[in-house]
Amino acid sequence: MNVLVLNAGSNSLKFDIVLNELDRGEAGAEFGKKLVSGSYDDIGKQDASFSLYEAKEKRQHERREIRDYPDAVKQLLDWIDSGNAREQGIADLRDLHRVGHRVVHGADRFDGPARITAEALSQIEALEDLAPLHNQSALSVIRAAQARLGQDAPMFAVFDTVFHRSIPDEAALYALPVDVAQRNKIRRYGFHGISHRYLTLRYAQIMRRPLEQLNLVTLHLEGGASAAAIRGGKSLDTSMGFTPLEGLVMGTRCGDLDPAVVTYLMRKENLNAASIERFLNTKCGLIGLSGQSADTRVLVRHMDDPRVRLALAIFSYRVRKYIGAYFAALGGAEAVVLGGGISENTPQVREQILQGLDWFGLTLDPARNREIIDREGPITTDDSRVQAWIIPSEEGLMVAHEVSRC
Repeated sequence: MNVLVLNAGSNSLKFDIVLNELDRGEAGAEFGKKLVSGSYDDIGKQDASFSLYEAKEKRQHERREIRDYPDAVKQLLDWIDSGNAREQGIADLRDLHRVGHRVVHGADRFDGPARITAEALSQIEALEDLAPLHNQSALSVIRAAQARLGQDAPMFAVFDTVFHRSIPDEAALYALPVDVAQRNKIRRYGFHGISHRYLTLRYAQIMRRPLEQLNLVTLHLEGGASAAAIRGGKSLDTSMGFTPLEGLVMGTRCGDLDPAVVTYLMRKENLNAASIERFLNTKCGLIGLSGQSADTRVLVRHMDDPRVRLALAIFSYRVRKYIGAYFAALGGAEAVVLGGGISENTPQVREQILQGLDWFGLTLDPARNREIIDREGPITTDDSRVQAWIIPSEEGLMVAHEVSRC
C-alpha cells in the first residue's frame, strides 16, 4: 500500500510517500519504507522553495513561487502525476492508495485516526482556535487534496493529541472551577503525540521489549518542543497543554509562563487578544531570547554572544527540569529517548540538557554524543543505569502506519 502523508506546518508542507505493509502488532510494527520525501517551505513568502530529500539530506532544492497551501498541494500532485517519482515506483496519482494528513489538534472529539468526511472536517474546523498556527493550514491542505483526488484515494486525519488521551485527570486538569473548565473544554490535551508514539514504539522494537513494561521520558525537540512521561507504553503526562504554547522553551514560542504576564503585557504594550497570541507564538522562545535565530544549529555557531549562551542555557534547563519532574511522576524510567531536529543534530545542546544527571544514573558518553548525528544510537555509557537514546522521529512513517491499519 502506498500512502501519501501530508504534514502542514505553520508555513510549510512536508510530504512523504510511504510503502507500508500491514503491521505485525504494536511493538513489532513494520513502519514501512519511504519512497519519496520533500517539503514546500516559506509558503506565501518571496523566498519560498521546494526540496526533495534522501535520508533527510537535500538532493534537490529550488526557489519557486508558492502562493498558499492549496498551491503547494497542486504543485505536489502535478509533480507526482507527471511521473517525477516513477523511479521510486510511483508512476502517477493512481499509484497513491491512501492519503494521511497530520492534524495537530483533535481535542476530545477524536480518539484515533478519522476518515475525512464532511462531519470530520467540520469538527477539525471548530478546533482552529486551539491550534491557530496548524489546524487552519491542515484544513487548507485537506480540501485542496480532496478537490484534486476526489474519492480515488481514501483520506484520513491522524491527530497529535490522540496519544495523550491516556493522561489521567490529575495530570490533565487545570486548577479552574470544574464547571467552567468542562463548559469550555479546557484541559491539557498534549501534542506531538505522533512523534512521542513513534519514539516509544521504535525504542520497544530496538530493545525487543513489550510496551507494557516500558517507562520512558521521550523528548521531541525542534522548532516546537515537548516532553512526555511514558508508563507502560502509554502517555502519563506531557509538557504541552490546552494549546501547543505550554511547556518547554521553543523556537518562537515562550512555553511555560505566569498567566499574569499575559494581561500585564496586553496593558503595557496595548495588545489585543489576537496580538498577544501572535506575540507569544511567534516572537518569543529562542528567537526572542537570542535576538538572532530560532534554529539551534545557527545559535551554536554564535556562542561568543552572551544572549545566545543564555538562550540555550534557558532552553536546556527547562528540558532538564521536565526530565526530573517526569522521573518523579513515573517513579523512575529506564531511558530518555530524544527525537526531533535539535535532538538528532545538535550534540552541544544535548550535552547541556543531560549534563549533571549522573545522580540518578544517567552518564553521558561525550564521544558517542559527538558521533551520533541523525541516526539511532545510545549517547550514554554502557554502565549507565538510565540510558539516553537518539531515535530520529519519523512522523511520516507513523502517520502511514496508522492510516494503513484503518
